[in-house]
Amino acid sequence: MNINLVLEPIRVRYNLPALAGAIITSEGLTAIGAVGERKYGSGIPVKIEDQFHLGSCTKAMTSTLIGILVEAGKLQWQTTLAQAFESEMLPIYRTITLEQLLSHQAGFPEPDQPWLTGKTPMEMYHLPGSIQQQRQDYLKLALQQPPTFPLGEFHYSNMGYVVAAAMAEQVMKASWEDLITEKLFQPLGMTTAGFGPMGTQGQIAQPWQHFEENGQIEAIDPDPDHDNPPLVSPAGRVHASMEDWGKFISLHLQGERGNSKLLKPETLQKLHTPALERGYMQAGSSDSYGLGWIVTERDWGGGRVLYHNGSNTLNFALVWMAAQGDFAVLVATNQGGERASRGTDEAVGALLEVWQ
Repeated sequence: MNINLVLEPIRVRYNLPALAGAIITSEGLTAIGAVGERKYGSGIPVKIEDQFHLGSCTKAMTSTLIGILVEAGKLQWQTTLAQAFESEMLPIYRTITLEQLLSHQAGFPEPDQPWLTGKTPMEMYHLPGSIQQQRQDYLKLALQQPPTFPLGEFHYSNMGYVVAAAMAEQVMKASWEDLITEKLFQPLGMTTAGFGPMGTQGQIAQPWQHFEENGQIEAIDPDPDHDNPPLVSPAGRVHASMEDWGKFISLHLQGERGNSKLLKPETLQKLHTPALERGYMQAGSSDSYGLGWIVTERDWGGGRVLYHNGSNTLNFALVWMAAQGDFAVLVATNQGGERASRGTDEAVGALLEVWQ
């Protein structure tokens, strides 16, 4: 199935450097394609094995890692912050559970809020200590700040996933990066999965990141600082090839069909179940949030479907998964912004037509 013929007109229409897509089932990869350039105007074509930044689609990976640790008896969904950490915290935080952190019900601030009081953006990239120590220090400061929203209400926040990762690090005595590599990426054979910008500084060996301003597209060298700070990785800093991302999505489809190997089907299905009964977006919305997944309904998916998008403002990724139909569509581009959002959305729709 040559989906490049579907992707290329969309890439051109939205003037994106590169556009990649894949169709996945519980059996694995069904179709894959990639069109455009690694760096805008370079003439160096993107390849299907190239890596793309997944942004907040990382959250489903973090929640899956937590599921692995719950099955191993290292954590429980109802483990509280007070049970996990000895550090001082405001009393209101003591009863917040791991499940509340992963479903954005912990009262923490929106993603665009400052991460650490008194720290400049650049200081966030060069905090002292190991990455584990940085997250522990961050947690101590964060839990001294009053909640931004009422506990138990949905308010999307990267902070909850950073704190959940710190809980995993606390019980496992290892970094989130090492844990997710050892317990998720390696068992699934996700050899291209990594963290931060794709590729090496000064080389066009992987897709560069891009942003658009006043109609001009600027390529961003893959400097480690040209992404969210490493502290934030559990909320949105993984990159991977489309095929390897598909291996992760295939695991979730397997869980819906009751035949997953890495995790019990009931654990994966819990991640796909809305944590709140009511919708969370706008009045009348049917969308709800599970653990790392947005849950809604679409006729083309036979009812309940799951999706998530992700962007560090320099890339854009989007996944839609139809459990009843046993398929998923993944799309990614190495540019951020509104044009990238609309382009990836149109690409998903076009690939759905191809599949159906």
